[in-house]
Amino acid sequence: MKKKLLLLSLFLTFVVSAQEQYYSDVDITAEGLALKENLASKTISAHTNILSYGWDALKITDVNPENSSEVLLIYGYSSGSGTTSRTRGINDHGGDSGDWNREHVYAKSLGTPNLGDSGPGADGHHLRPSDVTFNGQRGSKKFANGSGNAGDQNSGWYPGDEWKGDVARIMMYMYIRYGNQCKPTGVGNGSSASTPDDMIDLFLEWNVEDPVSDFERQRNTYHVSNGAYAQGNRNPFIDNAYLATRIWGGTPAEDSWGIYTSNDNEAPTVPANIALSAITTSTITASWTASEDNEAVTKYEVYANETLNGETANTNYTLTGLTPNTAYSITVLAKDIANNKSAQSTAVNGTTLADTTAPSIPTGVTISNETGTSFKITWTASTDDSGVASYEVFVDGNSNGTSANTDYQVTGLTASTTYSITVLATDVANNSSVQSAGVNATTTDGSNNIVELLFSEYVEGSGNNKALEIVNITENPINLSGYSIKKQSNGAGGWIDELQLTGTIAVNDVFVMIHYQADKQTLLTEADLVGPSSNNGAPVNFNGNDPVGLFKNGVLIDVIGILDNATKTLDDTTLRRKKAVTKGNTTYTASEWDVFPVGTYDDIGKYYETTASVNDNVLNSITMYPNPTNGNILFIKATENTKVTIYNLLGKVVHSASITANKNDIDVSKLNNGIYVVKITADGKSSTKKLIKN
Repeated sequence: MKKKLLLLSLFLTFVVSAQEQYYSDVDITAEGLALKENLASKTISAHTNILSYGWDALKITDVNPENSSEVLLIYGYSSGSGTTSRTRGINDHGGDSGDWNREHVYAKSLGTPNLGDSGPGADGHHLRPSDVTFNGQRGSKKFANGSGNAGDQNSGWYPGDEWKGDVARIMMYMYIRYGNQCKPTGVGNGSSASTPDDMIDLFLEWNVEDPVSDFERQRNTYHVSNGAYAQGNRNPFIDNAYLATRIWGGTPAEDSWGIYTSNDNEAPTVPANIALSAITTSTITASWTASEDNEAVTKYEVYANETLNGETANTNYTLTGLTPNTAYSITVLAKDIANNKSAQSTAVNGTTLADTTAPSIPTGVTISNETGTSFKITWTASTDDSGVASYEVFVDGNSNGTSANTDYQVTGLTASTTYSITVLATDVANNSSVQSAGVNATTTDGSNNIVELLFSEYVEGSGNNKALEIVNITENPINLSGYSIKKQSNGAGGWIDELQLTGTIAVNDVFVMIHYQADKQTLLTEADLVGPSSNNGAPVNFNGNDPVGLFKNGVLIDVIGILDNATKTLDDTTLRRKKAVTKGNTTYTASEWDVFPVGTYDDIGKYYETTASVNDNVLNSITMYPNPTNGNILFIKATENTKVTIYNLLGKVVHSASITANKNDIDVSKLNNGIYVVKITADGKSSTKKLIKN
């Protein structure tokens, strides 16, 4: 019997009944990183019971199926005894030799930052019983390939043939649950060159070589129950190991649902009756009659002039990013869950409307970062029916250059000189607005052209949820060598508890420091540095009357809090530096900061993402393909004008480009084979993606 896909829920009836309800709101027909994000969203939202770091959960989840008075010990093996024993009495737990204790399979110290003993450090999906001595031998060693029983092998820790699949699937869970805090590259010796993110080949191989066991299913089933120590979420890679293959590739793992790797070789029928409507200067809406398949149609791919424009599960789609007054040949193909694809439909031709309307005039032109020879110009984005392609900047009536973004750096100027600045917008059809109202900009006398780092956020939250953020708004990456943080204790005495900073802050990026006992997930996720536990986290253990200072080579360049004042003026509060402030201030000035209630953590790590009008869907809708690429062209599909900057692994900019509605390709022919970081900026907000060039 042939079926048509009308709703995703029809497809999900193929999922085994015990898991069908749990995944009913997840689009598991997706592939690659889209599927990863779908599973991550579900895993995070379903984690409703945050466990404490105790024993009771493990005494339930890890019971030996063959003897309810025992627990199974990870890394142990059947022929072993004592340290290498596979089982131990369920109540024989503690810290002495012969006891079992709690192994953080993702070692705490390998997290970025440290996982601690709460939040990720207490997640029941990666805490496993282990012999105390064996646990100590593993320590914080990264996982490495090997064979046979567990132990030190190949300059790392091999978990043993019986447990390597468990470890792999735990690492996959921790990655989608806690993101960059628990990268696979941080806990295993393997390569991520063939994956679209930080997953490594080692864990993909183990996932295949050691299939899911009934013991893993036992643990997974409990955690989604109503038990007192159940988290509420599942490890999806235990439910179906093939999900890892569908996301990250590699040798196919077992498809326990039987929906991805069935014997289905029948392609869907070709979509028919393609019709075009709602044609504008940059969009065309296409609709068609649903295809049929022996199982179920899951997606349709829509092409314009033989280039993929997007995909949908519906029988209609609006093509975007088209060029005005241009003819397009529109085709559609259907595919099923086994990735069988129909042929493309018969082409239907349509022509976008001509664009004769100029963009709106840029407004809100402001000047900042003045030096003796340069300054920065920013403005509010113009609007246009087809999309703004670029902005042209004029200095004293003369064109100085263009920008695809809403900022521009003017250089080569004369010190102590006033210039008149105007900006105009041009759309994809080359219609231009009139120039904006003129704004005066005056260069400095050139005596101090260095713009340093500065504090951008201060969090004095509940408990030990304390954080500091510094930002780089200069035009160059800044090496943190020579920078440090100090505090003045209780508003008296000298500066103490110096914490040296390391690393590099990229342009328009931030650096976040948190207390080592912070437990709010936002702080843990965004942290670049954790205060040392050996000194109670100092100086990131400040209270409301502990001023903190940012120093360069021992010289104070910025401060938060009033020196020599014991009053707790900054207790239980969050401060965010106003964007108009572009230089540090060695005298705390309250007017430079916006004040928020205690427990406000949402903006930490996001200096350029605080504007309420920012549309999160803009970045979410941006796609980059093909990735990995072995060609010379990289495509970026975006709905807004987008700035793309490509960095090598040393942090050096190797290429930059602008994406507009009529230009979505980037020439990467000059890039050597390797791994790159791609920073994508749109609507004032940025995200990064990994690019692999083979």
